[in-house]
Amino acid sequence: MGVGCWRNPLLLLAALVLEARLGHFQRWEGFQEKSMSKTNMNSTLQFFMETYNNASNDTYLFQVDKLLRSQMQLTTGVEYMVTVKISRTKCKRNSTSNSCPIQSKKKLKKSFICDFLVYTVPWMNYYQLWNNSCLEA
Repeated sequence: MGVGCWRNPLLLLAALVLEARLGHFQRWEGFQEKSMSKTNMNSTLQFFMETYNNASNDTYLFQVDKLLRSQMQLTTGVEYMVTVKISRTKCKRNSTSNSCPIQSKKKLKKSFICDFLVYTVPWMNYYQLWNNSCLEA
């Protein structure tokens, strides 16, 4: 592709449009305080809880008790930086129940505040946990 190809106005216009579109995506700098769509929120939180529960040695399953903060950043997919309060449920690890109430016995109650970073390509149903940390609440 030599210098002569830029003499074609249609090719030049296409190159300018492409540059403008790419420039638009580059303006997303850092995380933005945005709420997730209900679909993305549910699937992202579900992915995080499955990952957390699979890695946990606790006898009981945990679930999201409260969504505290969600931020997003567009990259080649979507990155969500989320803060949640998770609590121990009454369901044990091998439970197949769809409904797991939060533990009410004082001796068994346990909650954490967790920050996690998930990379997702929602239209491909792809999720990857990049980072997470939890502190007892």
